[in-house]
Amino acid sequence: MGGPTVIVAGTRVRSERSDAENRPLVAALTERGATARVEPWDAEDAVAGWSAADLVAVRTTWDYSARRDEFLAWAAGVAASTPLQNPPAVIEWNSHKRYLVELAAAGVPVVPTRLVPAGSAPEPLSACCPEFRGRVVVKPAVSAGGRGAHRGLGPELDEALAELVAVGDALVQPAVESIEGEGEVSLIRLGARWSHAVRKFPAAGGFLVHERHGGRLADHEPTPRELEVAEAALACSPAPVHAARVDLVRVDGEPVVMELELIEPELFLRRSPDAAGMLADALLATL
Repeated sequence: MGGPTVIVAGTRVRSERSDAENRPLVAALTERGATARVEPWDAEDAVAGWSAADLVAVRTTWDYSARRDEFLAWAAGVAASTPLQNPPAVIEWNSHKRYLVELAAAGVPVVPTRLVPAGSAPEPLSACCPEFRGRVVVKPAVSAGGRGAHRGLGPELDEALAELVAVGDALVQPAVESIEGEGEVSLIRLGARWSHAVRKFPAAGGFLVHERHGGRLADHEPTPRELEVAEAALACSPAPVHAARVDLVRVDGEPVVMELELIEPELFLRRSPDAAGMLADALLATL
């Protein structure tokens, strides 16, 4: 009797980064007796394949944020006939950054966040968010990889915020100044275990740590407090997940959540020799 068929969902456009995430996972699944392959999540000719698979794993669907409604409909459609990891309830919740406000309400340490609803009447940042003084960041509430993010003093960003809320919900946060020197920490959880962690630094003079923006990586050993905060954030997920990434920064010397990535996080598998196997085991354990 053959092993399970697992489809790894990605995008039509492959890259060195997506291959670094998907190839080790497919190899690890194959080693464990599964039949595994990568398919673009929006490939029309893959529709029949989703229902025939034993499991569909959302992995490098890195273009979903520009087509959120379509992506959520795809996830619901797949899950109607095939187990989907992570589950649709998690995908919907995590695809809109209002979850940061919900984490804060639950007592999780989070970068202070104000949600400005789409269609809000334009007003100066000093009026709508008087609690944020100095440099601030405004960004879309549905986005990834730093797309659409702007940083500056309040008056400099009034126009940017007005443009964002004209088309969707937006977030306003104080600029986390520690990022320039200390970077941002990403803790990777695979199954029931914290696997590895990286520290992501921005390019000189920047504030975005993604490699697309010139950021660089270094290995990191999580502190007990970082793990505690990450656990608290993950506990707020609406359903159990097979994989997660929790991004932390320091505010007043304490780790706080910048992002909780439960949909298609880059897991930096290349930074840990055991990570691909752990990810494969975590996925197969959901069957």
